[in-house]
Amino acid sequence: MFGRQSAKPITPQDAVSKVNNNEAIIIDVRDINELMMSGKAKGAIHVPLMMLQSKADPRHPEFHPELDVDKPVIIYCASGSRSGMAAQMMMSYGFKEVYNLGGLAHWYHGGGELEAA
Repeated sequence: MFGRQSAKPITPQDAVSKVNNNEAIIIDVRDINELMMSGKAKGAIHVPLMMLQSKADPRHPEFHPELDVDKPVIIYCASGSRSGMAAQMMMSYGFKEVYNLGGLAHWYHGGGELEAA
């Protein structure tokens, strides 16, 4: 389906630092029900995995305006499985620096703030 590239590893602390310093975009790929139950990483863009194909493809008319293929992207879900799939998809669309953080708990334990959906 997508290339065999793997997302770069990143520690939760580094993810929080990069996002807080505006050095990376953070994306939540969980579904809306998960988001409503637990909130999201502060500043995260919410793009459910099932919508990522249109929202992350720069050639698609529904490409998300806050995304940039040249800016590092950090992706998370609940545990890291969906974010791994999302990372591969984004790399196939030309995103140059993609990290799979894992789950929202990794963000929180790395010192990241949460916000309501």
